[in-house]
Amino acid sequence: MSGKKFISPGAWFSLVYPLDWGEFEDTESSFLFYNPNVWSGNFRISAFKKDAGLRDAAFFGKESINAELKGNPSASLVRIGNLECAYSKEMFQEDNVFYVNHLWITGIDNVAFECSFTVPKGGKITEAETIISALEIRKDGEKYPAEIIPIRVSEISEVDEGYNLTASLVKQMQKKDFQGIEEDLSKIQQIIDSDSIKPKQKDTWLALGIAVCVILTNEIEGFEWMTLIDGNREAPILQYTKNGTTIDPMKLVWSKVKAGNSVNVTEEYKTIIGLVASS
Repeated sequence: MSGKKFISPGAWFSLVYPLDWGEFEDTESSFLFYNPNVWSGNFRISAFKKDAGLRDAAFFGKESINAELKGNPSASLVRIGNLECAYSKEMFQEDNVFYVNHLWITGIDNVAFECSFTVPKGGKITEAETIISALEIRKDGEKYPAEIIPIRVSEISEVDEGYNLTASLVKQMQKKDFQGIEEDLSKIQQIIDSDSIKPKQKDTWLALGIAVCVILTNEIEGFEWMTLIDGNREAPILQYTKNGTTIDPMKLVWSKVKAGNSVNVTEEYKTIIGLVASS
């Protein structure tokens, strides 16, 4: 199906959800997706993984389906795409409105999934079934090519934390406000030049790179935050939608500091503007 790709933190599994949907904050163990403009239901998914080295791990997904069928009298076996699922539903009322919670338990090899779709009474479940049919697991020890996907909730939090740390450093060290605009580049440079951040303080250097990228998104139309999945690295990056140029916050500051090189964020900023100006 066409849509947006989601790869779970830790890269256990992937799915594809509709283009007009987004990921939203939920519990620590589940991921929530829905259409924020025209609500048609909340789709939640949780994944449970059995160590591939354990005995019978490859049957964990199948065993989870069978356990649900055995333990839930209202569950029945259905097929969605290539997946067998234990399916059940339950109606409930909230604020005088009736809803139906549809539940699917399915699995692939050593990963089990619990998927739910909460809709108004009479609502269709086609969108949820399409998402479930696109579920894939990513096998342990297998090297996958780097991918750029829509930014996840986890990386949105990382961007917010990096920006807030930079703003706090500016306030603390310079007694000035940080507003995320081009004029603030000089404030970031003052922090770098002050030598107050030790070379091994990776998180702080990353925060400064993220702050530069926030300025780019505020000043230049066409930049979008995305998530980079590259081996064990899962991080926020910028992508310029008009030509696909990517800007990695890590490379703006931290990579240069780690290599013992000097950092000039204003020059970096000008270089990026040059890269996208011709689009």
